[in-house]
Amino acid sequence: MERFAPLLLNVWREACRHIEIGEAVATAAPELFQRMPINLVLIRRFDFSRRSLETIAVGHCRPTPTPQARKHEFAEAQFEHLLAWCRAGALLHGDLRDLHDLPAGAIPEDLTGEAVIGPLQGENGPIGLAIFTTDAPRKFQERHVEIVGHLLEPFGVWVENDRRQRELRILREAAEAENQSLRTKLGKVGLTESIVGAQSGLRDVMQRVEQVARTDVPVLILGESGSGKEVIARAIHERSGRAKGPFLRVNCGAIASELVDSELFGHEKGSFTGALGLKKGWFERADGGTLLLDECGELTPGAQVRLLRVLQDGTFERVGGESQVTVNVRIVAATHRNLEAMTAEGSFRHDLWYRLSVFPVRLPSLRERPHDIAAMAAHFVQRSTQRLGMPPLVLQPADLLALEAYTWPGNVRELSAVIERAVILGDGKRIEVAAALGGQSPSLALRIAPATETLPLPQRADLAGSVLSHAGDFPTLDEAMSRHIEDALRKSHGRIEGPFGAARLLQINPHTLRGRMRTLGLDWRRFRSSAPG
Repeated sequence: MERFAPLLLNVWREACRHIEIGEAVATAAPELFQRMPINLVLIRRFDFSRRSLETIAVGHCRPTPTPQARKHEFAEAQFEHLLAWCRAGALLHGDLRDLHDLPAGAIPEDLTGEAVIGPLQGENGPIGLAIFTTDAPRKFQERHVEIVGHLLEPFGVWVENDRRQRELRILREAAEAENQSLRTKLGKVGLTESIVGAQSGLRDVMQRVEQVARTDVPVLILGESGSGKEVIARAIHERSGRAKGPFLRVNCGAIASELVDSELFGHEKGSFTGALGLKKGWFERADGGTLLLDECGELTPGAQVRLLRVLQDGTFERVGGESQVTVNVRIVAATHRNLEAMTAEGSFRHDLWYRLSVFPVRLPSLRERPHDIAAMAAHFVQRSTQRLGMPPLVLQPADLLALEAYTWPGNVRELSAVIERAVILGDGKRIEVAAALGGQSPSLALRIAPATETLPLPQRADLAGSVLSHAGDFPTLDEAMSRHIEDALRKSHGRIEGPFGAARLLQINPHTLRGRMRTLGLDWRRFRSSAPG
């Protein structure tokens, strides 16, 4: 062993220097080439939950193609046979065509030449394989096999450290996702606690959610904008075996086309101007959990190709990177577009469509489930009053008639906005649904009149016509309210509370005023500069 001490010292040094196993193996491979006639070094790791073996690191010592098959799942008997061989601790050496001690799939089929294969051990038993290959006329001598035997310990440490790093990353991402969720829910009740309509308008949807959640297949959620696709995606995640992992959402339509690859797959330091360090993309951040690709129909053709590869074998390369990154992510895609039509016209890849649409879930629009409107409206009233610090309020029958008469082109998202506006307009005393709907569109005045007015029909029609004729040069309710609050803030020099504050001038509760300002996008700090010096 002493004659190999300098080599082993350098390998151990790389094991301590690099956190990423891919970087460690890639750096150590040239060092090994000085002592051994090797082409490739492959590190393969066991996944006991899926009875599989996957390649997690490849070191190139000479220009050699990287094996394409990165992951293989075994039947139970084959997997037990492979583990038994690893526990025995023996090394295999010989031509790859003659090595039959291991079950098919343990060694990638496209590897050729001669190999030395050794089991990697962890704290609790076998954790993977190390494979060293060479091509004729070079051959492995006995001393080379001896070197491999000494390398198995540091290589096993690499795999163990990589496992711990992955577990820590999953826990961190889960904590970050939970933290983000808690920040979002602070002061309000979210839709994710209970899905309104699960036993009525969404019964079929929830049945499909229960069917698919326990599997790991990709899910495609189809539905109009604002219909609650993210809520359904989160329900799939929370009912799956990945519930303790992160749930992350990325809006594909909001990413600039030139940044899609960097955002989804990350980039290496110096890969382009402004890349000052290594950045992990959405896929790495969601490792061990679920990634929601919202508006997936907006992905560029190049991103579609790389997404297909991730779906096939769970691997990709960061922008500017050369090593493979392996992740374990469940994909839930969502879109309001007709992907099938897009594939027909060539703007969306057929093979990606087939991958994503393994289990489609169609989410009905709000107008298709009118019986859910009353329950959802009550839910949003409770959420808004709690967030704005108002007393509990109850919708009146006239309010429900007005809500059910509207077609809701913005679906659940629009209903939530209308209810919050109605609560604010009611100033904690009532819910002004008619006024809130009128603020949505002047044409609604006639539609909601029967439920909210007692004027004779001709007068209601004249009133609606008048509103419509002056809509172009008349400020909306939000605009008028913004100007009025701004005047009060200007007069109070940005103060909200106190005897000289804007809330006192407007004769409303300071918490109510702050809620309205958040809704209208008003910042009190803009008016501090107007304070006398």
